[in-house]
Amino acid sequence: MSGWFATALSSADLLGLFVHFLVLSLFAVGGAITTAPDMHRYIVDEHHWISDAQFTSSIAIAQAAPGPNVLFVATLGWSVAGPLGALVTMVGTLLPSTVLTLAVARWGASRKESRGVRAFTTGLTPLTIGLLVATGWLLAAPYATDSTHALGTIALVVVSVGVMVRTRLSPMWLVGLGALVGALGWV
Repeated sequence: MSGWFATALSSADLLGLFVHFLVLSLFAVGGAITTAPDMHRYIVDEHHWISDAQFTSSIAIAQAAPGPNVLFVATLGWSVAGPLGALVTMVGTLLPSTVLTLAVARWGASRKESRGVRAFTTGLTPLTIGLLVATGWLLAAPYATDSTHALGTIALVVVSVGVMVRTRLSPMWLVGLGALVGALGWV
């Protein structure tokens, strides 16, 4: 695709996009953002509907906007196929996870002290961290591999990880630091 906004996809492509996001929704442990690497693989690498820069920009725009973090799914869909793409990706993402969450929450609430439920929730922690690291790498890689931004990007990542591991400082301060560093052109 040459421009920012994609041309209309065929019905088969829209159905494929819907089904892909539907399936990814079931793997979104820790939030939809943890499935961004596979969204990238499907939308950018496999189908070439948008570029790597458009993918990263779509996520950045949505994350900067007020509202739920899942908005990046709509911006990706919009970039791929306009308003219909946004609808398809959002419904695909929200439908199964919402139904499953409601069912499991009701079931788990009545069994929250059981060994199985406690083991399951404890086991999700490393999985969620791993998925978030993969997403962070996907979003930082274009800048970390660019010779003009590599040093600043790596330094910002190291500082952010260090602060998060060693302090209880709100992540919003790190978002502000990232914005300042970007505004000054250091990254």
